[in-house]
Amino acid sequence: MWTTGWRESVWSGIRGPWDLIVVGGGITGAGILRESARAGLRALLVEADDFASGTSSRSSKMVHGGLRYLSSLNIKLTMESVRERECLLAEGGGLIEPLESIIASYAGDRMPAWVVSAALTVYDLLALRWRHRHYPPARVKDLCPSINADGMVGGYGFFDAWTDDARLVLRVIREAVRAGGTALSYAPVEGLVRDRAGRVCGVQLRDKIRGRETEVLAPVVISATGAWADTLRAHLDAKPRLRPLRGSHLFFPRERLPLTQWISFLHPADARPVFAYPWEGVTLLGTTDVDQGPDVPRDPQLSSREVAYLMQAATYAFKPLDLTESDVQSTMSGVRPVVDSGQADPSKESREFVLWDESGLLTVTGGKLTTFRVMAVEALRSVRRRLPGGTKFRRGERVLDSAAAEILGGLDPVTRTRLAGRYGVEAGELVAAARDGELTTIGATPALWAELRWAARAEGVVHLDDLLLRRVRLGILAPQGGLPLANQIRAVVQPELGWDDARWQAEWDIYWRLRQQCYCLGGR
Repeated sequence: MWTTGWRESVWSGIRGPWDLIVVGGGITGAGILRESARAGLRALLVEADDFASGTSSRSSKMVHGGLRYLSSLNIKLTMESVRERECLLAEGGGLIEPLESIIASYAGDRMPAWVVSAALTVYDLLALRWRHRHYPPARVKDLCPSINADGMVGGYGFFDAWTDDARLVLRVIREAVRAGGTALSYAPVEGLVRDRAGRVCGVQLRDKIRGRETEVLAPVVISATGAWADTLRAHLDAKPRLRPLRGSHLFFPRERLPLTQWISFLHPADARPVFAYPWEGVTLLGTTDVDQGPDVPRDPQLSSREVAYLMQAATYAFKPLDLTESDVQSTMSGVRPVVDSGQADPSKESREFVLWDESGLLTVTGGKLTTFRVMAVEALRSVRRRLPGGTKFRRGERVLDSAAAEILGGLDPVTRTRLAGRYGVEAGELVAAARDGELTTIGATPALWAELRWAARAEGVVHLDDLLLRRVRLGILAPQGGLPLANQIRAVVQPELGWDDARWQAEWDIYWRLRQQCYCLGGR
């Protein structure tokens, strides 16, 4: 799938016919394509850049139940999130993993400990699992020796989960394609096609690689463009309704910020929840919540103010480590699609998803990573009358296809689980494609050289940043973005991609500039 010539194959049949077109290749669009294919519909997904290149590769990477939403009494959103989290944990081992979490409480916190305890009780009741517990300060310090114990009054332990967000998107899209859906990257929508009544009945599509254009028609067009939803709605002269909010993260080498649990605490400046946790061999710390403004770039950058805010949190919570900006290995910023309700505080805007049907264009936006399947089903149900008769969409189906790690016999259990989770039924093909020595990790990262080869061969890589920032995330996980490994990376992937030396150098230069500008502090 998506090997040499795959784009030409898709373009040759791009005019359809289609039952629906999905615009946007993030987690929401991926979920809609998957549920459409499951229902037997002829569905096309188009993405302006690379799959998951927007917010869906730049999230906090938590598959969580939305504990924070209980503070605003949003029981429905929390219940949906908790139940979807449990489904993903049950089906996606190796890609979605449980993580013990600790909320550290300090004297003077605006949220008293008893409020935290009450919220966690409700949280566990919604999940039908009693897993939270209270820790005295000494126990919190035992579990996290690097934490600041000054003024600590204790902590609460509970469980949530983490994922690799970009890999989750890729797995969902590829499972949709295996089930009969079609997905195409680097195919921006330049306009909307409307019938005589003025209703949307298709899109004007451009091939970003070869420059060709065409009209593609379908009775249903769904915009799953996230923070860019207002841009597509503007073709209908619709007024903007979103408030794009930027969330930024810092990544530290594990040896400088060594954690084994998710640690949450209130920021000393504004009492917003901030967190840090171990992720893919590094430690992630986040997040901010600031207005991006109406102009949403493809590759957002964190500001100096955000760096100072996050570093203040890091030095407060992990005071014994004496962390400085020089310890930051990489950074990441994403833009959340939040509906603008006029709140003065961005963090108080609702994170619930919305559906807007305007002149036949259905926009689904907002929401969160954990509930992507709920969003997909509700979006499709809302346009069911315009789809072939008898189409049904059920929440009770599996989110991910079954993938047994046992088929990868001969590998150690950790590697088997990792590959089965990230690649599903394709994990066996990945192992078969590996050459001698490639089932080993790339430096200190948990990624395998075999994953790099497989991504270059079969996962629709168009540009080098597709490969190094989303397929195998060396741009974030490896020191200096993988620069010390550049020759080894090139030896594995250049032949698979079929690039000559000039193309390789050009792609490396583009990747490196992007990494320096948007994925590390050097670009500020």
